[in-house]
Amino acid sequence: MTTPSMPSVRVLVVLPLYGGSLPVGRFVMSALTSLGHTVEAFEAPDFYSAFTALKELRVFPEKYDYLEHEFVQFLSKAILAKVETFEPDLVLSMAQAPLSRQALKRLRRDKVPTAMWFVEDHRVFPYWEVFAPLYDFFFVIQKEPFLSKLAGIGVENAMYLPMAADPNHHRPLELTVQEKRKYGSDISFLGAGYPNRRVAFRELLGFDLKIWGTEWDGDANLAPYVQEEGRRIDPATAVKIYNASKINLNLHSSMQAKTLVTGDDFVNPRTFELAMCGAFQLVDNRQLLSEHFSSDELVTFDSMEGLKAQIDTMLRDEDARHVMAQRARTRALAEHTYAARMQCLLDFVASRLPGWPHRASYDTALSELPEAIRQQVGQLLERHGLRPEVSFTDLVWTLRKQSDPLSEMETAILFLDEWQKQYGRQH
Repeated sequence: MTTPSMPSVRVLVVLPLYGGSLPVGRFVMSALTSLGHTVEAFEAPDFYSAFTALKELRVFPEKYDYLEHEFVQFLSKAILAKVETFEPDLVLSMAQAPLSRQALKRLRRDKVPTAMWFVEDHRVFPYWEVFAPLYDFFFVIQKEPFLSKLAGIGVENAMYLPMAADPNHHRPLELTVQEKRKYGSDISFLGAGYPNRRVAFRELLGFDLKIWGTEWDGDANLAPYVQEEGRRIDPATAVKIYNASKINLNLHSSMQAKTLVTGDDFVNPRTFELAMCGAFQLVDNRQLLSEHFSSDELVTFDSMEGLKAQIDTMLRDEDARHVMAQRARTRALAEHTYAARMQCLLDFVASRLPGWPHRASYDTALSELPEAIRQQVGQLLERHGLRPEVSFTDLVWTLRKQSDPLSEMETAILFLDEWQKQYGRQH
């Protein structure tokens, strides 16, 4: 739940065109909504087909770079138009969101608070160096030396915010016989074919192994184990795979083919998702892992020999797998939900911006309406997951988004809103 001192806020979530942070953005929106806030998305994925069409033009590289730049500028202008319409208290961008430097400068000029959740490895994706100083808040999944590097380029409001899972999505499932057969195996892995994973999994070809995900092409040894012809796996299917597998391998990505376990810092989203599903996992040791799970909740490994030994042991001990998985799920439900992460994010913003959200007036939905119908409106707010202090404008925005037929009360509220726009507010 949100803290009582923080009013309901309006958050515009800017989604990326595609990629791993896209489903994270969806979970973020759901979490913010569950906390009673008014949430709107800039649906960048709606423009993805146009973006990919640029690559099919077969023009000179410099022409393509120009067109790609102009395309991002167009999307940024669309985001600014969305900001003017929605009037958010916070613009929250996910990693790879198509928000240009010019647009960020415009938002800062207009005093619209901005934040990014950079859910990527800063060593692999260095674009943060250009964009981080332009955001008012920068949330990251790594600590040192990243936080010091951010401070060094003038980013004052940076905070470590680890990944999470969504208990409404990442949960135990009762699978059908057909689903167990399709998605089940002794050992599974879901993710991209990074070099360290390719090397490691060639050592496991004697097991009942299934590999799911993209970028596994070009490896004849692994090809028979790659499922669905290496297509991208959607979040719903991922949960089925997690539930169907006896052992879910969770080997963090690395470009270093010679080093199986790098011992780097960030903890990937799969760690939290598997735990939330109550699915057993073997995860490589990470510097920050012990901050989130204890040794009796997750089984870790530090080498190929250690991984093989743990596989041999855990495949024979179903009870141990179940106990560990349930402990990890309990911990994840208590501490590692997206709702908990979003509460931390909003609390941090509020701590750095006294009086936020800044509004000229803060009329509640109930005070905007006649006394005789406030009780009915209270029931309406509860049905839509809104808190009593939500503004009248936010209530109207929520009603306009819904696809279900409107009730008489909802229709009356929208009519009142239109009347107020036309004739002005009268008490």
